[in-house]
Amino acid sequence: MNADGKARTLIAVLTGVVMAMLWLSPAAAQGFAGLGTTAEGFAIPSRDRRLQFPEDHGAHPEYRIEWWYLTATLTGQDGQDYGVQWTLFRSALAPYEDDGWNSPQVWMGHAGLTTATRHFSAERFGRGGVGQAGVTTDPFKAWIDEWHMTSQSHPEEDALDRLDVHAQGEDFAFSLEFTAQGPLVFQGDEGYSVKSPTGQASHYYSQPFYTVSGVLSLPDGPVTVSGQGWLDREWSSQPLADDQAGWDWVSLSFEDGHRMMGFQLRGTEIFTAGTWITPEGDATPLADGAVQFKPLQHTSIKGRDVPTHWQIDWPDGALSITTEPLNPHAWMDLSINYWEGPLRFSGTHSGRGYLEMTGY
Repeated sequence: MNADGKARTLIAVLTGVVMAMLWLSPAAAQGFAGLGTTAEGFAIPSRDRRLQFPEDHGAHPEYRIEWWYLTATLTGQDGQDYGVQWTLFRSALAPYEDDGWNSPQVWMGHAGLTTATRHFSAERFGRGGVGQAGVTTDPFKAWIDEWHMTSQSHPEEDALDRLDVHAQGEDFAFSLEFTAQGPLVFQGDEGYSVKSPTGQASHYYSQPFYTVSGVLSLPDGPVTVSGQGWLDREWSSQPLADDQAGWDWVSLSFEDGHRMMGFQLRGTEIFTAGTWITPEGDATPLADGAVQFKPLQHTSIKGRDVPTHWQIDWPDGALSITTEPLNPHAWMDLSINYWEGPLRFSGTHSGRGYLEMTGY
């Protein structure tokens, strides 16, 4: 290994230790991964704040936690289904940015690739201020090491309208192009997304209208794929209440062009929220209790009993569906463990989507 490689390895190891302290220490055992800890000194989301672009595509160092999260449901030229996830997380030790090793911003990348029989995952750590990881807005690029989500948009387009995305692990890789076919969608109240009965919240918007094409690299060789993609952007300083142990989240793409986001947060009380999205991008927020999640079948994964098949109902929208994962063993076995994978659904509506579950 050359000197540059050794330096990057040292940075990754040190940053991994910092991330473990941030997310996994006993002092942070409030809410899933410490996301319910108090946010003293950090900015708090406000209902009065309006999202602005391109600024809000970038980092918000005054907030404690943030992510850029992409998923894609894909079909290969071999006729098989696949799923892909690419996520960049930013966590802050203090609410500001600085140069070099004085930066209190630390970064973590997760990538996943799911087939019907295998699930691959990989993780990267990086430190802000030293060039190893970060986000720029002009031009837009989010990266950690050689993993990247880079804008290819035309000048008159939104920076997230066209993205080139790459990640790789020990035995997989993907290089994909995401092209938006509709507008950004603001979740909650114009981007202010409430997460608990006590009012914890985040700023949250999505791009749910991507078409996707590219190549997956698997142990058996490359596969050309195409399909649909979804991006979530979210930042906060205390997005969970201290009793919320995890969440179940879905993004759903319907055969008729509608979209839906929904989640439940599991605490002393169940808290739910969602958004119904027309093919034109008009969004209807779904208040707490409007969407109902019922586990139908569990899968034993590493000693955990994980609900991998669900019934999801929205009675006011005459929606009742059941979901089936492409691979019930899509476990992200990383420093923070969770389930993440593609699904198909049927019932009153049919289509494809993604499911994320934490805290099991």
